[in-house]
Amino acid sequence: MANVFDVAKYILQKTNAISTMKLQKLVYYAQAWSVVWDNPPDAPLFPERIEAWSLGPVVPELFAWHKGHFSVEADVFPNGDVSRLSKDQRETIDSALDFYAHRTAQWLSDLSHSEPPWRDARAGIPEGQRGGAEITLESMAEYYGNLPER
Repeated sequence: MANVFDVAKYILQKTNAISTMKLQKLVYYAQAWSVVWDNPPDAPLFPERIEAWSLGPVVPELFAWHKGHFSVEADVFPNGDVSRLSKDQRETIDSALDFYAHRTAQWLSDLSHSEPPWRDARAGIPEGQRGGAEITLESMAEYYGNLPER
């Protein structure tokens, strides 16, 4: 199975240098659409949990790697093996990138804040507090699976 670093590496190869905040959001949306299009919730694109932090969805393992950096580039990202991604997974990530990659990090953060998977996971957590509540695969599948295809 692929991991979040494999997905991040693939995204960075497609986008080159992007902010770490944008990378987190693109990884999130790739996972969300993969759960809807490719896999049942028990077989996600990557196994790492996504948490509802104050600035939007974050994968803590990926954050730990890029902590302290504003942006990251494909050629300096040491982790990840894109060969672990299947053709279908790459096509799903490409579709997510087609829709989201040209957006700003702030736009993506605002969008995620307006959607139930993040909002529901943040229930009861004060605004601005980091929190560690999980955005579940099931909540992503339910919400994104009921949206018109993008």
